[in-house]
Amino acid sequence: MTINNGSAKLAVAKDSNVTQILKKYGIVLVLLLMIVVISILEPAFLRPTNIFNVLTQVSIFGIMSLGLTIVIISKGIDLSAGSVLALAAVLAASLGQTAEATGKYFPNLPALPLLIPIAVALLVGLLCGAVNGFLIAKTGIPAFIATLGMQTAARGFALIYTEGKPISNLTTSFTNIGGKIFGVIPVPVVIYSIMIVITYVLLNHTRFGKNIYAIGGNIHAAEVSGIDVKKNLVLIYAYCGLLAGLAAIVFAGRTGSAHPGAATGYELTAIAATTIGGTSHSGGIGTIRGAVIGALVLGVLRNGLTLLGVPAYWQQVTEGVIIVAAVIIDMRKTRQRK
Repeated sequence: MTINNGSAKLAVAKDSNVTQILKKYGIVLVLLLMIVVISILEPAFLRPTNIFNVLTQVSIFGIMSLGLTIVIISKGIDLSAGSVLALAAVLAASLGQTAEATGKYFPNLPALPLLIPIAVALLVGLLCGAVNGFLIAKTGIPAFIATLGMQTAARGFALIYTEGKPISNLTTSFTNIGGKIFGVIPVPVVIYSIMIVITYVLLNHTRFGKNIYAIGGNIHAAEVSGIDVKKNLVLIYAYCGLLAGLAAIVFAGRTGSAHPGAATGYELTAIAATTIGGTSHSGGIGTIRGAVIGALVLGVLRNGLTLLGVPAYWQQVTEGVIIVAAVIIDMRKTRQRK
């Protein structure tokens, strides 16, 4: 009887260990399984040029997902990131055109140093994010409403500024942002990698990062413990906006132009990436590693389905199913914790 009880306890312990491993590394296993299956069905997937292509495509909404991860950990949401990207991109592009560009936005303006359009894009993103945070912190309106208003306003400003027209003929230094280092490593991937490290350190090794988790876990307890919740909310959304501005620079550099209708729906893709990566919409839970894996899952899925000849509409359906499944899993985890 004792032996049977010991065997039963050992089996339970093993099941528990397997469950913990699946909870912790499940999304990584899903990514690896996707890569294996797609590679078998379409060997061209593993070609280095295609791998770098996937990483480059992921980089833009991946950068945005880093900012959205800290927003969602704080139990918020930002629906304006795509529109802020478009606004920052057209403003930066208008200052980054060549001196002889056809239809130049500022006809008498010489070609400016790259630092100027970059600074403008980052500043625009930072200000838009700070306004979101200020509205949420000071007025108490839901993040959904505040950022939805910014989404509409930013897109409107982008359309007014350009009169609905694209801005192209960017300088070589600007378009080099979308190029490759030594003709091999995509610059957008390098920028994305740097921001992964910076955001990871910010979230895991600073007081600000601890405050983000505390606010998302229990905002009232955070206030009682002495955390300046309002100030931190402004900083959280400002950082998210800053990353949207950075994504705008990468976007314009990669495409060689900017359009006021650009990046429509990108914020939803970024939210999907961080959700798939395990960031809980209940607040207080999420990792940068998960956001990166989630972005890679979407990137591999899109690229794989394209290589396999699956129509774009069905790709959207597949992404939608995966997002809903990720949210259902998150809800079940939340119930178990309670």
